[in-house]
Amino acid sequence: MALSFVYWSLCRLLGLMVLRRCSEREKEIEILLLRHQLRVLERQVARLTPGPADRVLLAAFGRVLPRRAWKTSLFVTPATFMRWHRELVARRWTYPSRRPGRPPTRAGVRALVVRLARENPGWGYRRIQGELVGLGINLAASTVWTILKEAGIEPAPKRLERNWSEFLRAQAASILECDFLTVDTLFLKRFYVLFFIELATRRVHLAGITTNPDGRWVTQQARNLLLELGDKGMRPRFLVRDRDRKFTRDFDEVFRSEGIRVIKAPVEAPKARAHAERWVETVRRECLDRLLIVGRRHLEHVVREYALRYNTHRPHRSLDQRAPLAKPPIDEPAPRAELPQLDLLRRRDRLGGLLREYRIAA
Repeated sequence: MALSFVYWSLCRLLGLMVLRRCSEREKEIEILLLRHQLRVLERQVARLTPGPADRVLLAAFGRVLPRRAWKTSLFVTPATFMRWHRELVARRWTYPSRRPGRPPTRAGVRALVVRLARENPGWGYRRIQGELVGLGINLAASTVWTILKEAGIEPAPKRLERNWSEFLRAQAASILECDFLTVDTLFLKRFYVLFFIELATRRVHLAGITTNPDGRWVTQQARNLLLELGDKGMRPRFLVRDRDRKFTRDFDEVFRSEGIRVIKAPVEAPKARAHAERWVETVRRECLDRLLIVGRRHLEHVVREYALRYNTHRPHRSLDQRAPLAKPPIDEPAPRAELPQLDLLRRRDRLGGLLREYRIAA
């Protein structure tokens, strides 16, 4: 602002130097013309708003002009000059002000309080305050309560009340479904593929492939599955199956001995085993319906290759477009990434190019 004022003053000084070279008659005519133009502008403009530089110039010329010339030469009154001076004095002695009271809570701390409340429905405002103290953030309990109230979050007892979708999602973490996938080979030989699927992660476990799925074979595959889940530290609580006669009492007893409750789906109710039915439809549409299976070894290779892709790469809408074995996303928002270059894009073909996976080269 100081440089602009110096430039403006220099322009006015040059204008005065040019004006001194004019004759008295030319000056008087120009003054009359400017006065008339000023009257015309005053009739068109309701209120003039001069800037700081204009005020300086008017005050300087008004100082040297006699008072009798103010009425005809200036469009401001002496009261306006006094008001400008009071505003200048007030601005000179007024210090930067801030809002009264305590400073507001930082936005990051407020977001953290809301996150802790949403992720832990049983925590009250004092429990959240204690967690913040452990993180090195000193915040009053009343402040935590105010933040939760402004965010529209109910108190802890009410937040513990879950709706049906939340209840079913929590139960899905401990539920398995099982079913058979039938495949006919090129020579019209039928194979049975026994599989299990986890409802929470959508992960598929292939138990075995056979042409004669009798009770002994199915029971042995159940034992093998429980050993595999035990090695991974997984403890399901429920198993949902249909009423196929291949699932014998010995099959159910294997799960009951491990504390797993076996639930039989209703008759002719495929929606009761919707996840298993959906996986059968998916593997047929994306893989098996586009291939001719020659024999057992061929079928085992195809099914296991597809299950590996299904668990490690194929996106799922219920998992926020992630694969079952993919790492969960970070809650904090990541910076917006630029589009990858096409020369860094790598493609991996499975089953001779029937299945394709893409990734960015490191």
